[in-house]
Amino acid sequence: MNDIWFTSDTHFNHKNCLLFRKQFASLDEMNDLMIERWNERVRPGDRVYHLGDFALGPVEEARKIAERLNGQIYLIRGNHERVAEKLDRWIWIKDYFGLKVGDQKIYLCHYAFRTWNCMHHGSWHLHGHSHGSLPELETSRSFDVGVDCWEFRPISYDQVAAKMGRKRFEPVDHHVLNTHTGPDSSQNAPEPLQTPQPDSKAT
Repeated sequence: MNDIWFTSDTHFNHKNCLLFRKQFASLDEMNDLMIERWNERVRPGDRVYHLGDFALGPVEEARKIAERLNGQIYLIRGNHERVAEKLDRWIWIKDYFGLKVGDQKIYLCHYAFRTWNCMHHGSWHLHGHSHGSLPELETSRSFDVGVDCWEFRPISYDQVAAKMGRKRFEPVDHHVLNTHTGPDSSQNAPEPLQTPQPDSKAT
């Protein structure tokens, strides 16, 4: 399903990002590359869930950047949203959102969670904030969708599903199915990840 996209931490016009995005010689170069790579993937009618820290700097410059981006954009608040909250480009702005694509539940937040709703029933968690500096756990159905992790591009639902399909789930608290003991040792095993088939319906 390549009409649903996820990204985070674009930090358009944020001068301090050049301190660690050393491949860019200027803010204009950084901004233009991210806009180009966004529009290479996202079509005008697609849905994009931006998980926070959209832009800094002058509001009018951020507005011009937002207007150049394809897609219907849903914004999850990050810790740098003073500028973004003054724009009218978003379908909505929320702190947290539970998305359902077909039968797959996905919980979106700027910040990484260790536990989240229905994680023991196969739900996923996507976050940003850490710019790829937070070690990823292969035993957790979660990861960073920020641009620093994905070559400054949004990633599709299909990419998310493929990555989650390579992970294995290990419970970290009491929320796990079949925790009682019994003659069948499989009763204590974590449930396998169910990667959904693409579904044209999403809520």
